[in-house]
Amino acid sequence: MAEEIFEIYQLMATLRSRQTSGQEDISETEYITLNVLARGGQMTVGEVQKRIGVAPAQMSRIVRALEENGGRGYVECQINPRDRRCVDISLTAAGRKAHARFRAARLESMYAFLSVLPPEDRVHFMRIIGQIRGAFEQRLALAMAQE
Repeated sequence: MAEEIFEIYQLMATLRSRQTSGQEDISETEYITLNVLARGGQMTVGEVQKRIGVAPAQMSRIVRALEENGGRGYVECQINPRDRRCVDISLTAAGRKAHARFRAARLESMYAFLSVLPPEDRVHFMRIIGQIRGAFEQRLALAMAQE
């Protein structure tokens, strides 16, 4: 089962890269950063880094890319007024739009793939995928608590 899921993941990634090559202006990691901010609102860069699990240097590159991004500015950074050693990061209007576009494109792709399942199989699949998601969420919460 793990092999099948891994193969599906690889096929999806390969297909996505062939379909979207040159069309998207943000990477998967940049999207994850936007998603954390869309769900959690303004945070410190350190909080975002902890949530997505990247190294500080990589987080700096991500923030810089999202701040600049061809002059569109998807995030805005400011010194935290309570702790001047920290930098707060928040989405801009352009960042919210980019997040929505990226999410819509991925969901559209998933809808197309899942439409091959008959309705009764979709019900079973949703139950199973819900259990898998719950297990991932528990594991992530545990990993974050141990940091």
